[in-house]
Amino acid sequence: MRPEKGTTEPAYAVELDGLGMRFGARTALSEISARIRAGRITGLMGPDAAGKTTLLRLMAGLMQPTAGAVRLLGMDALRLARTSPNSIGYMPQRFGLYEDLSVRANLELHARLRGVEGEAREGLFARLLGFTGLAPFTGRLAGRLSGGMKQKLGIACALLGSPRILLLDEPGVGVDPLSRRELWEMVTTLCREGMTIIWSTAYLDEAARCPEVLMLNEGRLLYAGAPEAMLERVRGRVFALRPSREERRACLARWTETDGVEDVVVQGSRIRLLLAADAPEGLNSRVREEGGEAVPPRLEDAYMSALGGMLKTPSPYGRRPAEEGAAATADSGAATAERIVTEGLTKRFGAFVAADAVSFRVRAGEIFGLLGPNGAGKSTTFRMLCGLSRPTAGQCRVDGVDLLRAGSLARARLGYMAQKFSLYPDISVAANVGVFADLYGLSRREQRERLPRLAEALGLAPFWHSRTDSLPLGQKQRLALLCATLHEPPVLFLDEPTSGVDARTRRDFWKHILALTAAGTAVLVTTHFMEEAEYCDRLACINGGRIISMGTPDDLKAACARESGQDDPTLEDAFIACILRQRREEAQA
Repeated sequence: MRPEKGTTEPAYAVELDGLGMRFGARTALSEISARIRAGRITGLMGPDAAGKTTLLRLMAGLMQPTAGAVRLLGMDALRLARTSPNSIGYMPQRFGLYEDLSVRANLELHARLRGVEGEAREGLFARLLGFTGLAPFTGRLAGRLSGGMKQKLGIACALLGSPRILLLDEPGVGVDPLSRRELWEMVTTLCREGMTIIWSTAYLDEAARCPEVLMLNEGRLLYAGAPEAMLERVRGRVFALRPSREERRACLARWTETDGVEDVVVQGSRIRLLLAADAPEGLNSRVREEGGEAVPPRLEDAYMSALGGMLKTPSPYGRRPAEEGAAATADSGAATAERIVTEGLTKRFGAFVAADAVSFRVRAGEIFGLLGPNGAGKSTTFRMLCGLSRPTAGQCRVDGVDLLRAGSLARARLGYMAQKFSLYPDISVAANVGVFADLYGLSRREQRERLPRLAEALGLAPFWHSRTDSLPLGQKQRLALLCATLHEPPVLFLDEPTSGVDARTRRDFWKHILALTAAGTAVLVTTHFMEEAEYCDRLACINGGRIISMGTPDDLKAACARESGQDDPTLEDAFIACILRQRREEAQA
């Protein structure tokens, strides 16, 4: 997979000069000028609708820019795509393969499209299948691969023809941490062999590994250079507090509302603060008086500062005054009521066991997280708890109602946000919300009072009459949350709710989730993003359909520290250690 013999790589693989792109009245990119060095991995980062995908498509020679120029290997991108299409490999953000074809058939189709035939094709197939670890799965339908395996197949198809430049549009989205690590190792190997790689990502820990990054926002280039230099912008402004676990959410809420604080996020047992460069006098001293310690900045800190910090609009899900009074007179045991109960929950598809005797309980106001690799059984468990799939064995209750005996009543007490966007794409935002409002039985008065408040607070008011399929990913996720919570359910199921969204949107999303739990909602969430798993009160790690570990985030990290000897392992370290431990035990059995 090295560049063809005789080719000489220029110093810069990509040159952008005053690049602009408009779609009608909308400006997607404006005056982008940058150079990307050959033979390196360059990270492309930015929030939703920043212009990342448009830029990659222009680099791939799929569109003519409105202004400026984009050159690859010293040649206009469109011309290079016409005269030497195999010089460019492009993996789109959405899975661009045929799910009803096998792994082998997808490779054969892409090989024909690229003119790769004969003995050379078979040799290339063997190398790609070995490189990606897909050799044992050539006969499996692409649609039945796990998320990580789909991404590996997408990369394999993009590598057909041995491209000199590889463009990857968010390859880590929807992929568990272990598979993301494997993808990164694959790409690093390609880079060592001389390939130039541009990796668009919503995960800033991935961008931080790149020698250079480009940061876009609203179609403009905010930064180009080494991640380390970007960190200097926030050095001395990042602090960590260590409240007790019982005080953590209150501490998070208090600092979120404090003037001069640009960002607040949970990081394990700590609360991480980013102070503004123009923070009020005395704020630094106040942080230190409350036990705050200065800590080294991360790329995520610099990213949040570059975007102007977190969004501080209050959540519409906070408890209203009338509800406060009602809560004060409620039975004191309500706060610890068990909202979700599973006992031996099992689902079989023939001989395959997708969920194997899954048991856990979630209290009111608690956030319970399910972690696991792709195909571990998380979504299957969700579907059973939502009444969308009948278990083979076991029991499940939602807000005290048995799903097997009174499914309709139980479903009326829960909200469900699916892993894949499941609203109607060809109607407006308002129409989608109206459908769910009617479905949940909201009166016209309730709709008039509730919908404008939710739409405004969730940032959906400007898109109210837009077609749903035209929304940026972050707005689609907000719309899905709004529809799932219209009826103020006591139980909320969130299946990878922030997959693919940027750090700022993720912060805003979790602000709403925390407001819901403060009002007593029990939340069950799956995620592949370990930073947001830190918000959970308890976690269950699932693999092979079974719960293999359960506890608080700190419990899981402490177990990892004991086993590995690491001083301060991350939750991602703990997750991967848990999966690898199970694999070793199964291999020895």
